[in-house]
Amino acid sequence: MTQKDITFVADFLTEHFNEAPELYNRKGKYFNVERVGQYLKDEDDDLVSPPNTEGNQWFNFLKDSTHLKESPLLFPYYPEKSLHFVKRQMEGVIDQCLQKPADVIGKSVHQAVCMSLYKISQSEDSTPQLFKLPFLWNDKTSNLHYVLFTVLENSISKIHILRRHTDTSRSVSNGILAVEFGNFLNNSINESSDSRCYSCLDAHFYDDETVTVVLKESVQQEGKERVLAQLPLS
Repeated sequence: MTQKDITFVADFLTEHFNEAPELYNRKGKYFNVERVGQYLKDEDDDLVSPPNTEGNQWFNFLKDSTHLKESPLLFPYYPEKSLHFVKRQMEGVIDQCLQKPADVIGKSVHQAVCMSLYKISQSEDSTPQLFKLPFLWNDKTSNLHYVLFTVLENSISKIHILRRHTDTSRSVSNGILAVEFGNFLNNSINESSDSRCYSCLDAHFYDDETVTVVLKESVQQEGKERVLAQLPLS
């Protein structure tokens, strides 16, 4: 250790661990604990060295404001408590605030439609991930919900588009369809049907009328081609 290190430790001990006779009758150590560590203890006991809030601009502002002083929107301040205590208090308030909306929303949700997308063997130990890229879009002009997704089993070149009306009592034509990319980018009819097959890496709605897709060439070779395509829903 250097002399500077020794001086630093000595100053720390001198500042924070002086004897404090006024604390002898209190539970715990008879010393002023390190002022940062006391806030991190998971205890409900009062802080040994509470902060000095004199001159704090925020507290002075609250004290001088007749409207904010008793406002229920402000979280109460506990100057004698640790951060763990405050955290538990805040979690309790948040849980209480969220409980009512959770009950109301939960009771209002119901199944509108059920579609079978694929089947898997019941004997498999682990269920494979076959559903990928779910992306949601809400067309507020036409009151339609869209879901873009791919099913990885035997359809890597397809993207599925599910469309539902926001009013569950109404139905729309072609509720679900699949777009297959395949070899649509072939330069000529002479190219092999398997030479330029593309699969979908990602897909998002660009706007209410356009879907953006990132395509990857499926052949097993270096320098696979990537294509960014804009597809009109029409």
